[in-house]
Amino acid sequence: MTIRTVLAATDFSPSAARALARAGMLAAAHGARLVVAHAVPEGWLAMLVLIVGTFLMTRSMKLIPSGAQNFWEWLVESLYEFLEGIIGNELVKKTFWFFATIFIFILFTNWVSLIPGVGTLGWGTRTEHGFQVETPWLRGGNADLNMTFAMAMIFFVLWTVWALQANGVGGFIKHLFAPKGDTTGFLKALMILVFIAVGFLEIISILFRPISLSFRLFGNIFAGENMLESMMVLVPALSWLLPVPFYFMELLVGLVQAMVFMLLTAVFTMLICQHDEEHPAAHH
Repeated sequence: MTIRTVLAATDFSPSAARALARAGMLAAAHGARLVVAHAVPEGWLAMLVLIVGTFLMTRSMKLIPSGAQNFWEWLVESLYEFLEGIIGNELVKKTFWFFATIFIFILFTNWVSLIPGVGTLGWGTRTEHGFQVETPWLRGGNADLNMTFAMAMIFFVLWTVWALQANGVGGFIKHLFAPKGDTTGFLKALMILVFIAVGFLEIISILFRPISLSFRLFGNIFAGENMLESMMVLVPALSWLLPVPFYFMELLVGLVQAMVFMLLTAVFTMLICQHDEEHPAAHH
């Protein structure tokens, strides 16, 4: 059962239904047919830009990089050193491929969605307030909750694999429920009960991580998209000018949200994979 299936079975007011449909959260029943959401092609476009761009920048590798190759190597090395300072040398070797990929993909998806026409061109109806787009031809990838939830679930699966690899099944359970610190007697028995309760709270927190990760990214990008659209229709004669300052702000928001998603997933991984005696490498 998907988010769309649950929401499609719920009654909403017309205005709420239009908002949810624009967010990619509500769809009509399509039987057993495969439905491609309007946000998916935008994600494909972002991937195409990344694949082609990476190929062009690295097709003529040089020992002393310059130009586009120099920029790409700087980006990858900067991300690696940044993550190494947070999660440590050993863990970054195992997980860097995911964190770097998720950061670059979210960043480019956010920026591609700022191309004029994405989310604002499509089919709709003319109202007393002007033409209202109800079914856009293209939607920002991360303005669709299904996209952000899918990325969060991929991380959740990988997090589980990395946690079991680092701790084993017994170590994983011990990490959640075992009391910390050296105590004896009655105090130790009390701490065992306390940490069992804390362990169940931690399980609830872990299960809610995909939801919080997906809604945080979705909410910020969807709100930004709607703000740009509102600025375009606020004063029709200045629709070409009013959104410009907000475009620059959304460029920054796209970068910050990509960084936040990467950092949160990296810290969640570090907390479960590193033991008390281990500390991330410090960089000065």
